[in-house]
Amino acid sequence: MNPEALQELVSMRMPFGKYKGRLLCDLPEHYLLWFSQQGFPPGKLGMLLSTMYEIKLNGLDYLLTPLKR
Repeated sequence: MNPEALQELVSMRMPFGKYKGRLLCDLPEHYLLWFSQQGFPPGKLGMLLSTMYEIKLNGLDYLLTPLKR
């Protein structure tokens, strides 16, 4: 895992949709699940959302807490 990608998960905000403006790391799991079923957006955002989905799916979101500070 790229440490820079983890840092982006705690600093980048969702650019569109129901959760526009929310940090990617704070998106609810059901929203990420929906993306996994419908298809993640292309490019960097899609990669970050997919990564966040895998982190939440495996119960590893606590690893991002120190990065939020």
